[in-house]
Amino acid sequence: MKAGDLRQLKPDELDARVSELRSQLFNLRIKDATQQLDDRMSRRTTRRDLARALTVISEQARAAKEEVGT
Repeated sequence: MKAGDLRQLKPDELDARVSELRSQLFNLRIKDATQQLDDRMSRRTTRRDLARALTVISEQARAAKEEVGT
């Protein structure tokens, strides 16, 4: 998912997406550890999607904090 798409989500939807990605990453780690994972790139893309979502949350929190401060 692109960062621009994530920025358009509401905070509740974004939190749900982060939770979903964390769960998906956990499942991929388990599959990789038990050697049931066929596509190792899926771990990488999921990890990066999670990082993007967390970055957007951080940006939104920083913007809200600056808005209150001015």
